[in-house]
Formats: sequence, C-alpha cells, structure tokens
Amino acid sequence: MDIIASIRRNSLGLGIFAVVTAGFIAVTQQFTKATIEKNIIEAQLAAFSEILPADRYNNELYTDVITLNDSLLGSSEPHHAYLARMNNEVTAIIFETTAPGGYNGNLELLVAIDKNSIVTGTRIISHKETPGLGDKVDVKKSPWVHSFVGTFLGEDQDKKWQVKKDGGEFDQFTGATITPRAVVRSIKNTLIYFEQNKDSLLKR
Repeated sequence: MDIIASIRRNSLGLGIFAVVTAGFIAVTQQFTKATIEKNIIEAQLAAFSEILPADRYNNELYTDVITLNDSLLGSSEPHHAYLARMNNEVTAIIFETTAPGGYNGNLELLVAIDKNSIVTGTRIISHKETPGLGDKVDVKKSPWVHSFVGTFLGEDQDKKWQVKKDGGEFDQFTGATITPRAVVRSIKNTLIYFEQNKDSLLKR
C-alpha cells in the first residue's frame, strides 16, 4: 500500500509540475510573440520614416493598409501597400515588393512613391546576399539605395532603368551585378504598377 501511495503522490506531483510548466511556457510564448510583433512594427515605422518625409502625411500610416496581388510586385504572393494621407487625400504609397533573381535568392523591399509618380525612397528589408558583395544593397552597408530618391519612369524608362553595365544609369557593385540588377528591375516594375493603377490607388 505504501508503494501505491508513493506512486500516487509522485504521479500527482508530476501532473502538477506539468500543468505549471505548460502554463509558464504558454505565458512566455504570448509575451514573446507580443514583443516580437511590437519590434516588427517599430522597425517598419522607422523604415517608413526614412523613405517618406513626415510632412507628407498626417494619418496612422501603419494601419492604413491595403493588400495587392500583381506579378509586377515580384511574386504571386499578396503584398501590402501603406497609404500616406494628408487630410484624407492620398499623397504617397509605400509598397512592399519582391525582387526575384538576386544572387542568393529573393530580396524584399519597401518602395515609397508619391502621387506625382516619383520615388521618395526605398529600403531592402530582407535579403540573403553575400557579405561584402551583394549586401551593399542594404543601407547599413552602403548608400547605394539612396540613388533611387527622386527617380521616375520617363520616356526612356527601358534604357534608364538598368545598371550601368547594361547601359542604364544605376551603379552596380564590383564583382556583383546580379543583385543590383534585380533591385533596379523591381523598383522599375513597382513604378509601372503604380502608373497602371494610379487613379484607383489614389482614390482609395
């Protein structure tokens, strides 16, 4: 009987321990998830402020979002677009877009375009490029992405929107042309998408 009682006590203890542990893990996961989500939002807002001047909008930019599906944005996956408004009028749009064909895979970008079809800024928010080569698309490694500020399509879009090696106006990196070429093409396609859908986007 003492053995049975001992087994019961041990089983009860293990059961209580399991419940407490599971509860602790659940609480920790919820706290961690909330922290991660908060950090993601803060990072994205910081990126927004870097590519779109604050005097261009007075709305809550992060929550004024639409979902778009178009191959010009780089993939068949849905992409978000954030509407910047001044007194409820759309003044610019920040697009999430994908640049396929980087040297080490896809790159994810933010591209800000104002209502006059001019790029106000862009940032690479995710990439797997080789340190010291293709990773110069990252603003932390190189100011290269600043070269897109103030650009637009224009009549010579096919010639202009290429790296210099291909006859365009954008620099490539020494020993790394594939990744800059992919980014240039992606930003160009985002501008084309904006032009094709400008009226409906600005009326959102």
